Amino acid sequence: MWQVGLCVVAVVTILISQWLYKWRNPKSNGVLPPGSMGLPFIGETLQLLIPNHSLDLHPFIKKRIEKYNTVISFYVYGRVFSTNLVGRPMVITADPKLNNYLFQQEGKEVELWYLDTFEKVFRLEGEARPNAVGRIHKYLRGTFLSLFGVDSLRTKLLSEIETTVRTNIHRWSTQGTIDAKKEAANMIAVFAAKNLFGHDFEKSSDVITDTIAGFVQGLMSFPLNIPGTRFYKCMKDKDKLEKVIRAMLKERIACPEEKKGDFLDRAVKDLNTDFFLTENFILSIIVGALFATVESISTAIALSFKLFAEHPWVVEDLVAEHDILLKNRENKESPLTWDEYKSMTVTMHVINEVLRLGNVAPGILRKTLKDINYNGYTIPAGWAIMMVNCTLQLNPNVFKDPLAFNPRRWKDIDPQTASKNFMPFGGGIRQCAGAEFSKAFFATFLHVLVSEYKYVDKIKGGDVARTPMLQFQDGMYIKVSKKHA
Repeated sequence: MWQVGLCVVAVVTILISQWLYKWRNPKSNGVLPPGSMGLPFIGETLQLLIPNHSLDLHPFIKKRIEKYNTVISFYVYGRVFSTNLVGRPMVITADPKLNNYLFQQEGKEVELWYLDTFEKVFRLEGEARPNAVGRIHKYLRGTFLSLFGVDSLRTKLLSEIETTVRTNIHRWSTQGTIDAKKEAANMIAVFAAKNLFGHDFEKSSDVITDTIAGFVQGLMSFPLNIPGTRFYKCMKDKDKLEKVIRAMLKERIACPEEKKGDFLDRAVKDLNTDFFLTENFILSIIVGALFATVESISTAIALSFKLFAEHPWVVEDLVAEHDILLKNRENKESPLTWDEYKSMTVTMHVINEVLRLGNVAPGILRKTLKDINYNGYTIPAGWAIMMVNCTLQLNPNVFKDPLAFNPRRWKDIDPQTASKNFMPFGGGIRQCAGAEFSKAFFATFLHVLVSEYKYVDKIKGGDVARTPMLQFQDGMYIKVSKKHA
């Protein structure tokens, strides 16, 4: 009997050994970039999730780039390495030449990709996945540009943004100490939900803002949908949000003549006119757009408060520009105009610098559609690729003293050079359709803030942690008050 048991143990040992060998040595038709697959199942994820209390590149990536780099300045000649994150074999590249090549090959050799967690949450799988190239991307880009692009901002949205910002900052000034990240997220969620699916927070008891906050805690976790995990809570929050949106969708389908001028209007009109335009697809797009808009803008606003507290001269520069803007108005009470917005040179320099350091999108993710051969290495088909834009935005050859917050540097940076080294919302042929909207919202926020309010240096908190998403682990608490209260 013991012989049988011994044979079983031997077979199991051999199978485990073979599996471990395959894990550590993934199949490839060529030579993989140097690196390690880490521990079974989890890869090197835990090392990436260790908080980095700095705006610099995360040590997990920085140390490996330096290790596999044969020149002194890895920011200039970044190298490529392989790893495994959240169960997905991945190549991380800080090589500008490879990154530019990948941008040019979108839809041919690579496609837009998100973490597997994102794919499960936002239903980015299958033939109708919104990261696919072709009719789907063309439809989404056209739709969002019509709703949130330059024309819409000029004729409608800019004034609506100003009203939203003015209402919220006034409320903040009556509440004493506030958490800037949380309150900014609430403000943007209200605006985005109204324009995406007509949600009226004043008439609804649904706390969508709290639901959205639950996403952040779960999206960088392993996609284990079992009670007690962060991903499980993330999926529950998503279900709550989808329930609200689905109810709105059903109402619009039943009464299509009731127009609200939002994304849902267009989606209902186009429903089932193409293979991908299903109810589930519409839900996924709205949830994804809501999350991306809220998280990116609120993080940038919160970081700006931290940086302003540390560099008060930047606020003085902003105040000077907006004082001139107000003095040039015939009517001091008139709303912000498009021409005024486009004249905000100093403000745009500040926004660019906040986004450069905040690096809201630390890695631009793609997935290979076929084997890619580069510099003697092969990146296998189906692998994920993270293009590290930190190495561009912290390039000392373009941005002197790159970790310093200095908006004035943008006066001397050639626009063409900046466009190649500054991609806060991603890059390639898919320039973010919401980039202009995000900057307009941020600029309008700064306009109202420095024109009418002052804020006390941070009351407490403000410690940043990149894991790799930028977070404020202890909050970012400030106090806002009227200038002439």
